[in-house]
Order: sequence, then C-alpha cells, then structure tokens
Amino acid sequence: MPNASAVKVLIVDDRLTSRMLLRDGLQEIGITQIDMAPDGEAGLKAMMAKPAHLVISDFNMPKLDGIEFLRAMRAHGPTSQAGFIMLTGKDDASLIKRAYQYGANNYLTKPFTVPDLKMQIEGVVGPLT
Repeated sequence: MPNASAVKVLIVDDRLTSRMLLRDGLQEIGITQIDMAPDGEAGLKAMMAKPAHLVISDFNMPKLDGIEFLRAMRAHGPTSQAGFIMLTGKDDASLIKRAYQYGANNYLTKPFTVPDLKMQIEGVVGPLT
C-alpha cells in the first residue's frame, strides 16, 4: 500500500485546463509529487530526465499522441515499468483496446470525478494510504 504522498505522477495533456483539473484532483487524494508536460514529446523528455511512478496522459495531443508516447515509454528501459493511465475525451473502445495492447495499465474518460481518478490510480499502484 503506497502512501499517496510518495507517488510521483506526470500529467501529459495539451490542454492547460485538463492539466490543472488533474493536478487538483491528485492533490485532493494526497498526491503532491506532480510534474506536467504539454504534449507527448515533452512528456517523454520529462520521463527520461526524472521518471515518474505513474503517467496520466491524454490521447489526442500534438507532436506525439498518447499511444506514440506510451510506445516510446515502454521501449525505453528506465521508463518501461512506469504505470500508465490513458486519458480520453470519449469512451472509444478501439482506442482503449489499442492503449492496452501497447501497455497502458488503465484508462480514464473525461470528464472525470476525483473518486474515479482515485479508483483508476489505485487500479495501477494499489490502495493509497
């Protein structure tokens, strides 16, 4: 059971509003080690420089979309084992299936509630204390 304050999370989303909503939700459940990136390319650079335990990434982004970002992360040894939650604007079964095929651990549909966010995170890292 990890302590929420010990979990490092990287939020990757091209929309500032989405990044802020995710950050606020994470802080509400006790996660305080949060980094953010505005697209998949910046997210990959952030993961290479300072790997997080968990990535929450939007699918639809410029430069590297969520699937390309996920594939690049899984191909790089130091980041290959990080948890990954795909964030999507719609409940698209084919996208979710592709995300799982490339190694996503869970997914979250926008709009989300803080309890939904916590449930998806705990599905990846285990119950938070």
